[in-house]
Parts: sequence; structure tokens; C-alpha cells
Amino acid sequence: MNKGKTIFSQIMSLIPERDFKICVDRYKGNYRESIFSCKDQFLVMSYAQLTGRDSLRDIENCLMALSNNLYYCVISYAVPRNTLAKANEKRDWHIYKDFAEVLLKRVRPLYAQNYFRLDLDNMVYDFDCSTISLCLELCPQLL
Repeated sequence: MNKGKTIFSQIMSLIPERDFKICVDRYKGNYRESIFSCKDQFLVMSYAQLTGRDSLRDIENCLMALSNNLYYCVISYAVPRNTLAKANEKRDWHIYKDFAEVLLKRVRPLYAQNYFRLDLDNMVYDFDCSTISLCLELCPQLL
């Protein structure tokens, strides 16, 4: 692994930390949380999304494999899947919804003059990293 900045750390450096902190504070996301912060959760889940991880076990294994180099990915430590599962279950999802809205407001002006621009103000956004496997035998209409 390159001992300098990784692509992931460069992407994460574009994230407006002040706006993220405002969203976290609004819902008291880090209340009684000293080890695994909302920012850590965001970084780990973003890394999982960008690297195509399929499950919490897959995320854990990937982070463990990179444990000596996680510093270069701006991730604090190899998070156990149990910790990640609890955070995903208990943290208020509104933190990330609000932050997604902040990011979308920043992106809209970048595409305002684009000829294939869609109606971003009335568009519905769906952020989901889950996959659904299909068995083609059960869906003959797809064949």
C-alpha cells in the first residue's frame, strides 16, 4: 500500500467536517460514545461502500487485512462487526440523512449548467448498499 495519501483519504478530505459535526450534535450521536464515534462509523461505512463489501463480516475481514495500514485510510482501527452492528442499529439514522442533504446541496450547483441535468430539486434519492441475489430459476420471466 502506498505510504502516502490513499484515494479514500483524499475523497474523505473533501467531506465538510463542520457540517458533519453539526448533524451529529443535532441528534446527540456521540453521546456516551468514547471509542466508536459517528465519524468513525461514517468512514468505515463509506469505505465499505466504495470497496464493494457485502456484509459486516466482509467489512471486518477487509479492515483486519489492512489493520497495519488503516492510518493511511483515515480509519482509526479495525472495527469488530459486533461494534459496527450495534452502531448501525442504535445510532439515529437522521444524522446521515441530514448529512446527505448537506452533500446534495453542495453538489447541485456543480451540475446546474450540465446539459443532461435532471430535476435535482424534485428527485428522490436512495442510498443503499445492500444487494439482492436472484435465482434465475425462480424468475423465469428474466430469462
